[in-house]
Amino acid sequence: MDQHIAESIGRPDLIRLDDRLVCLRFETMKVVSALAAVRHLLDTGAVRRGDTLLDSSSGIYAYALALACHRHGMRCHIVGSTTVDHTLRTQLTVLGATLEQMEPCSDLKLDQKRRVERIHEILAEHPEYHWMRQYHDDIHYLGYHAIADRILEATGADGPLTVVGGVGSGASTGALARYLRSDSLGGSADVELVGVQPYGSVTFGAEHVSDPEIIIAGIGSSIPFGNVSHELYDTLHWISFDAALAGSVDLLRRHAVFAGLSTGAGYLAARHERERSPERTVLFIAADTGHRYVDTVYARHREAAPVTDLAPREVSDQSRLALPWSRMRWNRAPAPAFAIP
Repeated sequence: MDQHIAESIGRPDLIRLDDRLVCLRFETMKVVSALAAVRHLLDTGAVRRGDTLLDSSSGIYAYALALACHRHGMRCHIVGSTTVDHTLRTQLTVLGATLEQMEPCSDLKLDQKRRVERIHEILAEHPEYHWMRQYHDDIHYLGYHAIADRILEATGADGPLTVVGGVGSGASTGALARYLRSDSLGGSADVELVGVQPYGSVTFGAEHVSDPEIIIAGIGSSIPFGNVSHELYDTLHWISFDAALAGSVDLLRRHAVFAGLSTGAGYLAARHERERSPERTVLFIAADTGHRYVDTVYARHREAAPVTDLAPREVSDQSRLALPWSRMRWNRAPAPAFAIP
């Protein structure tokens, strides 16, 4: 029996959509990393019960950290993006977390920059606060060890496996690839990692291509992240808002999985990878539910293009990236200079 709701929320479902396509579905994925990170900090004496944990978030991590703090008797302070909505603000307040939300801003790059600047101001005022650094501290990898173990148990450790997911901070996809390839888990060397990015993200060099809708919050970044281990990724997909919307709608219509916009992008990429490699099982990550996207995505379902009409443009370097969907082999190359914090 779980001792706290966070443990239940962080436990994903494994759903086989067809014989070679598997969905790793979370209610709120970052609860996994936040719980393990806070537990590790307490166990190592880096923080004590009652201390204040601080971080910046566009939404999901704020909720995850608030739950982890509630579970372990910590205080939580969040510098939130303009994208934090009324529902989340209310939850954070009732959970006892404090939220400083940035003023409305159409430029998410500026929003992210201002949040980081505010973090430094708070730390100058309160040096006793512990900055979680979700984008840069690899303690956020720890929670995915058990998830990788479960994936191996469910899908079989011997067959070739492709993992597809939004890159974001790098923790979820990076950790899963690292653990799934690890001998200690009985993993397989034949695990490919496919990262999904929005246009405009600097992480793999797409900052020069803008999406007229919006950068997909949570899977891209306007600043370099230390938690992204570029050398773990085999392939990258850059997917626009419109294409991700089509993926989200098709996933709900075809498989009844109600998930966020980044999941729609991952599902689109996973379908393509499955068709390219009939011998491989393809698992894609659904990081959260679709509730935050009812008005911005699902209410526009009639606009969604059939996914069978969509295919990526194959490119050899980032200069050839183009909307709505591009694919490039990364071949586990190291981080380029522009992506190093």
